[in-house]
Amino acid sequence: MDVIEMGGITKDYRMGDGSASRVLKSVDLTVRTGEFVSIMGPSGSGKSTLMNLLGTLDRPTGGVYLLDEEDTSQLNDVELAKLRNTTIGFVFQGFNLLPRRTLLDNIALPLFYGGESHKERTKRAEHYLGQMGLSQYGHYFPTQISGGQQQRVAIARALAGEPKLLLADEPTGNLDSHTSEEIMKIFKDLNKEGITIVLVTHEHDVAKNAERLVQMKDGEIVYDGPMY
Repeated sequence: MDVIEMGGITKDYRMGDGSASRVLKSVDLTVRTGEFVSIMGPSGSGKSTLMNLLGTLDRPTGGVYLLDEEDTSQLNDVELAKLRNTTIGFVFQGFNLLPRRTLLDNIALPLFYGGESHKERTKRAEHYLGQMGLSQYGHYFPTQISGGQQQRVAIARALAGEPKLLLADEPTGNLDSHTSEEIMKIFKDLNKEGITIVLVTHEHDVAKNAERLVQMKDGEIVYDGPMY
C-alpha cells in the first residue's frame, strides 16, 4: 500500500509585486508503506517546501496528494489536522521541545490534543521515553539534557501518536557526527519495525542510511532510485 501518493504537485508563492513564483514544478512522488526514503537537494531546491506539503502543514497550488489513501484536497482544516495527528509523526532539526515542560509532558502533549485520556497519555509517554533509553529523565526539563538526548525525546514524542509515517527534517543538523550516527540508528531500527520514514537532509552520510534517494533541483525531482 502507498502511504504517500503525489501526482503533478505544484506550489506557487506570491511575490511582493503580486507575481507568482513557482517553487515546485509538477512533482510526482510515491512512497510505499515500510520504505525509508531520503530527500536531498541544495538550498532552494524545494525539498523543505515538499516536506511541508507531505506533512499537510501547507497545501499545494495544484496536483493531487493522497495521504494514507485520503485525498487531502477534499479535507477541511479540522479533518486535515485529525488525519495529520493520527498518521504522521514529525521530527525537526531544532527539537521543538517546550522548555518549561518536563520530558514526559512534552511527549504526552500531542496526545492531549488527540483526545487520549490522562492515563493513556502517561502510559505512552513513559513507554516511548523508555524505548529511547531515557526512562530515568522523565521529570527533567529539556535544558537539563544534551542535544542528542533532546532529539531522542523529540522522536519519542513523534512515536507516541503511533503514526504510520515519520517525517524528519534535518534531524541531525544540530548534532555532532557521533550523536548523528546514534540518531540514525534509531531511525533504521524504527524502519525495521515497519514505520515508513521520509527524511530531508543535505548530508549524504545521513541520507545513505535510507534505501532510496530522491534528489531535487530547482523544484523538480531529478533522481529517484536506489541509494548510491
